[in-house]
Amino acid sequence: MSLAAPFPAFRIHNDEAGYRSGIEQVTLDDLSPGEVVVKAAWSSVNYKDALAGTGKGKILRRFPLVGGIDVAGHVVASTDPKFREGDEVLVTGCGLSETRDGGYSAYVRLPAEWVVALPRGLDLRQSMVLGTAGFTAALALYRMRENRQRPELGPLAVTGATGGVGSMAVAIFSKAGYEVHAVSGKADQAGYLRSLGASQVLGREALEASRPLESVRFGGGLDNVGGPMLVSLLAQTAPYGNVAAAGLAASPGLDALTVMPFILRGVSLLGIGSAGTAR
Repeated sequence: MSLAAPFPAFRIHNDEAGYRSGIEQVTLDDLSPGEVVVKAAWSSVNYKDALAGTGKGKILRRFPLVGGIDVAGHVVASTDPKFREGDEVLVTGCGLSETRDGGYSAYVRLPAEWVVALPRGLDLRQSMVLGTAGFTAALALYRMRENRQRPELGPLAVTGATGGVGSMAVAIFSKAGYEVHAVSGKADQAGYLRSLGASQVLGREALEASRPLESVRFGGGLDNVGGPMLVSLLAQTAPYGNVAAAGLAASPGLDALTVMPFILRGVSLLGIGSAGTAR
């Protein structure tokens, strides 16, 4: 296919005709500028993509834009010598479907500084099965381990465990040798969470504690929910354990948080911002 020919893309508009999205024909010149052109093979579907496509979340900062916050595919053209035609590459975050055209397109044009060579051991489809959700979960464990999180500290709690990041976290953490306690309000998904590696599946009531400090229950964890559940998780974390915060499915607030877990137990709260991760 000639790069001058039109190709399909999932484009999102917000103008006098209203907020709308759908498949339409675009050309390379319609896309955001960049040194590398990639023929898309796969892209994941993320909660953020749903918010962007429906307009239920203020994700896009300009319009129109092609949706899709990540993409994997083959380089078909590059003015940067680091990349050659045929190279297998991927991109996650970096403003895709926020300030720049994203991965839901037959072709994607990208700044070379954002493009990552496909890691050994993965094919293009696997990289997007993991996708932004899997990358976020892995980054959380990476940061916790950098801060000396050890299995001996106790089980890692994962809130919002049936979601994309939560499910990946349960699988990744357990494979890495940690006991995982999945926290979910979906009791009918207990079998699914155990199949991913959770040793225990807890209801949301496990994180309903309201005191500044509670009895130690977890070595640390990954929170995808925010609000009171994150506050409770911090209050139940072991001395020098780490809690990674990656989401706000319930609330962006931490109204009841005190400094007690930090100054009495040395607990660390680690922010996980996968979209802006340094290469």
